[in-house]
Amino acid sequence: MSIRWLNVTIDGVQIKVPDGTTVLLAARQAGIRIPTLCYHPRLSPTGACRLCIVEVEGMKGFHTSCTLPCSDGMVVHTNTANVRSMRQHVLWLLLSDYPCSECLLCDERSKCDFKSCKHDVPVEWRCCYKWEACELRSIVEEVGLPEGLPKPEYIHRGFEPIEDEPLILIDRNKCILCERCIKACQEARGIGAIGFIFRGHSSFAGPPPNTRLEDSGCRFCCTCVEVCPSGALLDKVSFDDKPREKALVPCKYACPAGIDVPRYVRLIAEGKFEDALAVNREKVPFPRVLGRVCMHPCEDACRRQELNEPIAIRLLKRFVADNAKPTWKERSTFKPPKEKRIAIIGAGPAGLTAAYYLRKLGYSVTVFDENDEPGGMMRYGIPHYRLPKDVLADEVNEILSLGIELRTQTSVENIDWLFSQGFDAVLIAIGAQRAIKLGIDGEEHRRVIDGLTFLKLLNMGKEIAIGRSVGVVGGGNVAIDASRVALRLGADNVTILYRRTRNEMPALDEEVEAALEEGVSIEQLVAPKRIIGDDDSITVELIRMRLGAPDESGRPRPIPIEGSEFKLRFDTLIVAIGQAPRIPDGFGVELTRRGLIAVNGETLQTSRDRVFAGGDIVLGPSSVIEAIAHGRLAASSIDKLFGGDGDIDEELTEEGFIGKRSLWMGRIDEFAYLGRVKPRKLEPSVRRRNFDEVELGFTAEEAVAEAIRCLQCDMRFQMTPTPIMKLEAALRSSSSKR
Repeated sequence: MSIRWLNVTIDGVQIKVPDGTTVLLAARQAGIRIPTLCYHPRLSPTGACRLCIVEVEGMKGFHTSCTLPCSDGMVVHTNTANVRSMRQHVLWLLLSDYPCSECLLCDERSKCDFKSCKHDVPVEWRCCYKWEACELRSIVEEVGLPEGLPKPEYIHRGFEPIEDEPLILIDRNKCILCERCIKACQEARGIGAIGFIFRGHSSFAGPPPNTRLEDSGCRFCCTCVEVCPSGALLDKVSFDDKPREKALVPCKYACPAGIDVPRYVRLIAEGKFEDALAVNREKVPFPRVLGRVCMHPCEDACRRQELNEPIAIRLLKRFVADNAKPTWKERSTFKPPKEKRIAIIGAGPAGLTAAYYLRKLGYSVTVFDENDEPGGMMRYGIPHYRLPKDVLADEVNEILSLGIELRTQTSVENIDWLFSQGFDAVLIAIGAQRAIKLGIDGEEHRRVIDGLTFLKLLNMGKEIAIGRSVGVVGGGNVAIDASRVALRLGADNVTILYRRTRNEMPALDEEVEAALEEGVSIEQLVAPKRIIGDDDSITVELIRMRLGAPDESGRPRPIPIEGSEFKLRFDTLIVAIGQAPRIPDGFGVELTRRGLIAVNGETLQTSRDRVFAGGDIVLGPSSVIEAIAHGRLAASSIDKLFGGDGDIDEELTEEGFIGKRSLWMGRIDEFAYLGRVKPRKLEPSVRRRNFDEVELGFTAEEAVAEAIRCLQCDMRFQMTPTPIMKLEAALRSSSSKR
């Protein structure tokens, strides 16, 4: 069908536009500014604010340009004296009904830093501070008020601010009836949780009277907040000095590797499992491993927990990693081969991740590892009931299949030797695999074993005689793993000895809970003083502790209670209180006070030229996802060292390639009350007898049901910013620099 083109003249500028174009859009096409508060490019126009009025030759009166369609030969005037005067009077009337007019008209507003306010407005209700784009403020600056009239005096509308709703602060007194929030909820999102309530001076936009948002069908995507131009709707979260997206989409920014969490959760909710897997593969080569053992900081940050429980993000990752077809490979790219050779010491998550991305960038990569098999702590430090050996092997083999050379049973003690072999750069990623000792008498007894050695012997298939009664010192994941392994090896009684309380345990809460379900007991607020043993057993003398002021870790410092000593007898004592690195002198790199390798935090460059380091050797004992993040950074930095752009990211979904994304969410009754889907697990009585995987993951139906619970916090940023939003953001930026 052919397009009918119209000739329109706006402020003397001749424009050709397709039939159906409004005057406002035609003016914007010509670069002509028409102020408006109710218009939004993603929503149908209403003409509610009447600030966009124009005059049209041959037509009486004023007309709202956002609703007025162009006609052929139309001549429009947007900035006549009559138009300017009428806009000023419209704005004056609006401000007389607006509680923040005193602030907007303040003589010192040009010097306002958005954070301090002489009008004594509480911080949480300061629109300009909490809301990045105060459109109403910008309109006041642009349009002005009519001369000869007094400043508008606000008449209180009688609404009390609402502070007890999840995520959103609501002040109906500030509602200017622009209808944006209603249309965003209905048209863009398809939810329809809010509408106009009452009439006249008492009207406002919101859910039905005496109805909380939870009961209105609201899905708490906060798009209504995003489009509100008046501050009637504000985010509860404080932005401080960080970008709004970091505060409002915290799951994405909590991920050390930068996985686009809300995007892949949404794709699962839509049944697009292959695309969801592809989003994960854009950032990590170990989605199946992470789906089982990730510390999931994204879940700790999830805003859904303001309603009830966070999204089970880790399990959703596992579902697509285990079940989706690897269509991402069709879009995965490789750069042409480069002459540079890279040596990586350590085949753990940091080293293998760096190897993967460097190989895709075209480098020749050789990985050295002292163990028999690759995987590092993933292979030797995590029991098979949490991370089956075949799951890890599949992802390691996927990485090595790119043409990466692996040399196992090879211990590298000298960096100079690698350079003498023709390598152009080196990444040290050997982890922290030396166990920290208690430093007490009797620790060298043969019935005392450190947690790392214990787990490594287990994963190597070695026989371990532990007896019937086992004590485990520590509160981290290694301690929890060791205690659960001891049960599976036949121990009748396993007791964790921890110097703080369960609340301070660094281990994953779900792992602690699983250990308790299986029969492990926890003796809290105790610490070993000495170990006394014979051939048959050992006796541990312990002292009770109390919690004092926080130490450098941020947790309460355990303080011994004098005279509280007591003794417990065990057949074996497993010590799992921490790990430290063993760094050969031949590496010749500068160390920190903690005995870790000192690096540039931006590049992971060590004190030596062309030598980088990442993972636990830099961070200290950390998580798989943090090590992967370091592997990504190391690969990018090494590429930049040799003149590359360091870009290792890929677009692996069709959606990413074409940039098309629907805003539609749809209504789900009782959405706010949807509970977290609990994963299927082996019964405790069954699992403590074997090393079968405990967590069984989600079915497709369960995965979709869990993903649907997501608030889709990122979707609000898909609402196209209006020009006035961009203008205000620029004004705010320049103001902050002043």
